[in-house]
Amino acid sequence: MISFAFALAAAAQPAPRADPMIGTWMNRRETVAVQTNRCGANLCGRVVWAAPSAQQAAAAGGTPRLVGTMLMRDFRRVGPGLWQGEVFVADLGQTAPAEMTMAGPGEIEIKGCLGTLLCKRQVWHKAPPPR
Repeated sequence: MISFAFALAAAAQPAPRADPMIGTWMNRRETVAVQTNRCGANLCGRVVWAAPSAQQAAAAGGTPRLVGTMLMRDFRRVGPGLWQGEVFVADLGQTAPAEMTMAGPGEIEIKGCLGTLLCKRQVWHKAPPPR
């Protein structure tokens, strides 16, 4: 009887909410799709699709194979909705410190700087499910 009551109590617990940062994200021009996942306690993101133009730009910058490349590296939660880590800029072949936040429903904002002069901000949107 006790095990039945325990099973009912366990079943009544709400399912954990999915982390909104996990998913497949596309850049504004829809030329690159990145799948974010947990990497231990941190978050990382790997390119799962890239348009030919993005692949060519990456190759010109020294990244011969864009699909499969880890672009978002070791992002750790540092506050409510704020993550810090590194972004690999494939078309420049360089890694930059970056911050990532939820910009709105289905959008993330990534900001990073190479040195003190070259900073960039991008908003990525959740990719639609495959058809």
